[in-house]
Amino acid sequence: NSTRSDWTGPKPNANFSDIDLQGGAFMTGTGILRHIGLAAVALAAMTAPSLAYTAYVSNEKGNSVSVVDTDKMATVATIKTGERPRGIEVSRDGKFVFVAAGDDNTIQIIDTATRKIVGELPSGPDPEQFALDPAGKFLYVANEDDAAVTVIDVAARKAVAKIPVGVEPEGIAISPDGKTVICTSETTSMAHFIDTTERKVVANVLVGSRPRAAAFKPDGSELWITSEVGGGLSIIDPATRKITKVVRFAIPGLRAEKIQPVGINLTSDGKLGFVHLGPSNRIAVVDGATHEVLKYLLVGQRVWHGAFTPDGKYLLAANGLSNDVSVIDVAALKVIKSIQVGELPWGVA
Repeated sequence: NSTRSDWTGPKPNANFSDIDLQGGAFMTGTGILRHIGLAAVALAAMTAPSLAYTAYVSNEKGNSVSVVDTDKMATVATIKTGERPRGIEVSRDGKFVFVAAGDDNTIQIIDTATRKIVGELPSGPDPEQFALDPAGKFLYVANEDDAAVTVIDVAARKAVAKIPVGVEPEGIAISPDGKTVICTSETTSMAHFIDTTERKVVANVLVGSRPRAAAFKPDGSELWITSEVGGGLSIIDPATRKITKVVRFAIPGLRAEKIQPVGINLTSDGKLGFVHLGPSNRIAVVDGATHEVLKYLLVGQRVWHGAFTPDGKYLLAANGLSNDVSVIDVAALKVIKSIQVGELPWGVA
């Protein structure tokens, strides 16, 4: 679901306060991508004849963001951040990267042109995962230590609402129409449905133990939620708010407790889902229609979250304990490369 457009990036020496952070889809160079799935997923395109892309990887222990050139398949720069960066996403216009510095209780703003931190957003305490709405106007943040979701007006750089949810909120997903935000709470084991107009919880769905990520299919027909301790993937009908199926995972030679579903990435056509299985060092490929597991891909150690390149050709997955990113050829369903990044990589944008 990427298209091409002329460069509309920031002018030289532009100040953060002079730049509009809103927009329907983010763009840097000649590629556009709407985020699909967790958290946070977006990859920026650089101006080049080959249409190379740039990925940003948050390094939780390294207190940094690695800049990855996906044409060279290499890390080309490292940006120092605040303490414990995890959730990461790119603005719809591609001019900025937002990264949640959890131990500093803020979301930092990185200028993609200068690769410098140029501002902060008032995230509330211990931000972890967050997501931009389809218009790029509001950012919804899970405050893990505060049992709440903070709503931020990105352009104004102000918190405009705080919505109570369950204990230890983690995953955040926004419906394609922007009307519903999903927040998962780990300790409460629930998916909370938040009405974005009323800014309040309107429904709760009990899921497997310790839910992590949430992701809508691009057409909004299904909501997928992983349960790290429960070991399953809940498929929910957003209209009825009922679980229609729970997908289970089994890997020969591995104990069940080693299979811990965390991040989710859904292809733009909704035909495939990639579920990151943590310490099993595998990513499960799930059929979007039948919900059957098609294949397990061996990746690095303790895989967390990932993002597609804008053309959908590759999926980049962050491996926390091996300090690398696995590059997956989506068509071939094959891992083709490992790229070294910072210490304890967590998210990709």
